[in-house]
Parts: sequence; structure tokens; C-alpha cells
Amino acid sequence: MEKIVIGCDHAGLELKHSVISHLQKKGFDVIDAGTYTQDSCDYPDFGYAAAKKVADGVVKRGIVICGTGIGISISANKVKGIRCALCGDLFSAEMTRRHNNANMLALGARVVSQDLALQIVDKFLETPFEGGRHQKRIEKMMDIENKN
Repeated sequence: MEKIVIGCDHAGLELKHSVISHLQKKGFDVIDAGTYTQDSCDYPDFGYAAAKKVADGVVKRGIVICGTGIGISISANKVKGIRCALCGDLFSAEMTRRHNNANMLALGARVVSQDLALQIVDKFLETPFEGGRHQKRIEKMMDIENKN
């Protein structure tokens, strides 16, 4: 059973619950990195908490959710080793896995419907990395990270 981590801020809480339920029905073991209430909170805290689990190898992949997905994806990408892609459509979810080997997915709870979000999650999780010429590009991305 694959483990996956998910984190959100208050704006993403309802969608996070839907994604967790969806993943559990598919047999995933889900680690919930918070938030746990509707109280206003800061998305960097939860983007970091989820990304750290991926970076530390606790899980292979993670999902983060805030209102637009922008702030929490930027926060997750500050963690060394993370390639978090904000996706609002199926094509982007597929291509970020095929070409970028993204290890985290960000969603905007105020941008995509619940149904579309679950489809994006499925596409992200079922799509393999192509490797080949794309591996060299990922190595270049990670070299930039390692230089800074």
C-alpha cells in the first residue's frame, strides 16, 4: 500500500477531506499533515510539513491544497528535492509526471471543482515518468537547486 501525504490551509480543508476519502478508497495510506480546522492559518506551514515528508523519504509523493494552489506550491517548492506542480487540468497533471517527474501536486480549492480535482489526482498518481531525455532536464533543475 503506497503512502501519500496531503496538507492544506483553511481554504483547502473541504477539498482535502474529499481527496483523502478518494485516496483511501483506492487503497492509499494517507498521512494528513494538517490543517484540521476551518480557522484561518498560514499555507506555508502546511506546504512545508507535507513537502518535508516527501523530501525525507517518508512518502514518495504528496498533495497540497490552498485557495489557488499558488502559495502552497511555492512553499512546498522551497524544500530541497521537491518538484511540486500546480495543476488545474488533466493534461498538466499528466505532463508534469511524464516530463518533470513531479513528486508533489498542488490544487486550488477555489479554482477547480471537486470532481475535476479528483480526476487530476488520479491522473497525477497513475502517470509514470518517461525518463530518457527528460531525466537530463530534471538533473539540470536539481543542479540549479543545489547551487543556491
